[in-house]
Amino acid sequence: MRREFLKYLFEMPLFWLGIAVLAGLIFIGDTITDLEIAFAVLYVSVILLSVHSGRTGAIAVVGVVCAVLTILSYFLTRHGASQAGLINSILSLIAIGATTYLAIRIERLDARARQAQSELARMSRLTIVGELGTSIAHEVSQPITAIAANGNAALRWLSATPADQNEARRAIERIVMDADRAGDVIGRVRRLVAQSSPSRDMFDLTDAITDVLELVRSEIRKGQILLRTELASDLPPVTGDRVQLQQVMLNFIMNAIEALTDVVLEERELLVSVAAAESKITVSVRDTGVGVPSAKLDRIFEAFYTTKPNGMGMGLAISRSIIEAHGGAVYAAPNFPYGTVFGFTLPLGGKTKG
Repeated sequence: MRREFLKYLFEMPLFWLGIAVLAGLIFIGDTITDLEIAFAVLYVSVILLSVHSGRTGAIAVVGVVCAVLTILSYFLTRHGASQAGLINSILSLIAIGATTYLAIRIERLDARARQAQSELARMSRLTIVGELGTSIAHEVSQPITAIAANGNAALRWLSATPADQNEARRAIERIVMDADRAGDVIGRVRRLVAQSSPSRDMFDLTDAITDVLELVRSEIRKGQILLRTELASDLPPVTGDRVQLQQVMLNFIMNAIEALTDVVLEERELLVSVAAAESKITVSVRDTGVGVPSAKLDRIFEAFYTTKPNGMGMGLAISRSIIEAHGGAVYAAPNFPYGTVFGFTLPLGGKTKG
């Protein structure tokens, strides 16, 4: 417990230093002032600032410290009317206690809301993975089939007279490569559907997008879609939840693939790009599909609003909430000469919301 507290303390040193300085100034002012006012009520601002930590335990500790400083200040004050000072101290303690209670309660409600949103996002990922079930099965079956073929080949080379160890070794090397390939596919799926709290890690967005494209590769081949990518290789790392951002990309790409099903084969194109400009990174998915009417683009990210006959209208709404929680913004626009562009921007060096 103590180790966890120290770790959290060192995560935001300037934040806690600022709170400590503000509390110290209020304590000094409360102790040396001869004004008959509830000066310690200003500790309420310290408690409200501590809400930014996102930890109910930290808020409670700050509240207790402020109460202790209020009591200590009362006994250290040597001037002024003692009765008025006592009344003011009691009023300040009531304000501190009430504010601490409300702050903890609000933070718990926010935590539950974030948890519910995380569960909803995970259910959305499970739905998408369910839609990709055939594609994923195909991606796994290919290396497994190759493993079986190379295994039989290795046995034949070893049972030959004389045994050809070089050919057998090459067959076994191919088995290892195919096993790694199957493991990569399974690993991507497991990471995507894993139940975990949102993280705030630094990662390479280009690598994350490449993993998503690997998952939908069979869907793209099945739809006979020309895939083009413009993925910058020198992007700075982004801060946020890799799986959640992959979910947004997966949603955009699956929507684009579906939009291309009614387009003639020669015009089925999909462009996925990511680039950095000034203080933000822009990710976009462009398709040459049937497009979304301009009148509907303004509402496309609203919850329960959908342009699909069997759609639920939650995928894009969840995507918007994920990107906004990362300090970014989503957008949709007509593609030239036809189709739609879906994308999002992320701030460089930005932090996700709690």
